[in-house]
Amino acid sequence: MYKTLNTQINDGILEITVNRPDKLNALNREVMHDLALAVDEVYKNKDVYAAIITGSGPKAFIAGADIAEFLELSPEQGMDLAKKGHTIFQRIEDCHKPIVAAVNGFALGGGCELAMACHFRLASANAKFGQPEVNLGIIPGYGGTQRLTRLIGKGKALELMLTGDMISAEEALKWGLVNHLTSPEELLPKTREQLAKIREKAPLAVMRVIKCVNSYFKYDENGFETEIKEFADSFATKDLAEGASAFIQKRKPNFKGE
Repeated sequence: MYKTLNTQINDGILEITVNRPDKLNALNREVMHDLALAVDEVYKNKDVYAAIITGSGPKAFIAGADIAEFLELSPEQGMDLAKKGHTIFQRIEDCHKPIVAAVNGFALGGGCELAMACHFRLASANAKFGQPEVNLGIIPGYGGTQRLTRLIGKGKALELMLTGDMISAEEALKWGLVNHLTSPEELLPKTREQLAKIREKAPLAVMRVIKCVNSYFKYDENGFETEIKEFADSFATKDLAEGASAFIQKRKPNFKGE
């Protein structure tokens, strides 16, 4: 189904691996096309409750964009490229199912932007992050200027994007860019473990948490009002009745997503 991705479903988790190791998994048109299809599968496949995005091989998550493609682009084509990238990455961020990045090696440029579009990130000890686009005479074009600033703050974000420097996995953890740091061997098992915890929770509540948190960053939404509405709507669900009953009865809840 995919030319540039390997995918498999393990215990309800769709694992999406960008598979261009000879190019350090660089993003090109085909990868972006395949990513859009894979994200659609996360949305539509009822057997999938979460997804992991990672890269093939030990060296790179995604080491940036395929720069050779840039030499052919006009400003109009550049705008079209950025809009398509924004659309795909926004669908990742807005997905009602958790999508987590497992960062194994270089996450630079578009790779860092993809990781930041995910709901949270785990990284192996050899990971490195950066937005080095200024070295090429351009800027991040898939949401990097916005998401990096949200995640690590204005000063640090500007420093990284203006210098083009990379930061280590340890620095990324310290700055809040990643949630957990693991060995390369434990990266995917730890990521699956975190998602397994989420699977035990009420699916509609998980969806509502994602929606409310995202609304904080949308200029046309009042996050507090969104929270009030989503909280109220929870009272119409069978999941709330099941969760409250299980709590009172001191048993494990059996959520149905209803």
